[in-house]
Amino acid sequence: MKKIVLLASVVLLGIFSACEKDLSPEEQFEQDLSEIKEYVKNNNLDAKETSSGLHYVITDEGTGNYPDAMDDVVVRYKGYTLDGSVFDESEEEGISFNLQNVMAGWTEGIQLFKEGGEGILLIPSKLAYGETGSGPIDPNTVLIFDVALLDIVE
Repeated sequence: MKKIVLLASVVLLGIFSACEKDLSPEEQFEQDLSEIKEYVKNNNLDAKETSSGLHYVITDEGTGNYPDAMDDVVVRYKGYTLDGSVFDESEEEGISFNLQNVMAGWTEGIQLFKEGGEGILLIPSKLAYGETGSGPIDPNTVLIFDVALLDIVE
């Protein structure tokens, strides 16, 4: 009898799980924005929002120029999720890359900082790794980066 009840429970759980609807891209985006705004509020951040949904905080203005989307830059960063789990971090001297070769949230976000500037990027999943995720990052995950734009490579 216990086996029948257990089997029935497993079957029902499978049916209910299969019926659960995945969020549409628009619904996922709205959920991401809600989670970001809650994080901003809970952490008392003075974040600004771009038209794409990227949120950012400038903690140090910097004194140099702003990069453009085609530039090579050197950035020091620490990446984590909303629960504080760190998934990546550069060395102190930063890492060099072209802004065309990174996630859309970085291409847009790094351009908001002057050379020498520092701050926080709060990136909705559609501007990060979206529905597929990447390595340790689950699909549809909001990402947060502490960033410092160390250099614009000429």
